[in-house]
Amino acid sequence: MKEQIITWLNRLLIADVFLVFFGFAWFAIAVVGESLNINLGFDLWYQLWQPLFNPAIGILFLGAFATWIINKVSDRFSKP
Repeated sequence: MKEQIITWLNRLLIADVFLVFFGFAWFAIAVVGESLNINLGFDLWYQLWQPLFNPAIGILFLGAFATWIINKVSDRFSKP
């Protein structure tokens, strides 16, 4: 049961990492475009920051801490 939960948590975190990387790449490209007066979606990215990318970063950190805590607790109880 614990292994299944950790497997699904890791899958969720992997998908979340790709979302965060995509958001960062989009942000970097959009900032360069904004400095060159080319519209590359900075306004749309900014509208999506609060409802999408900000929680994705929070979920990433929360999942990393949860995985660490689960592994520490599991190691504590599995030692004789």
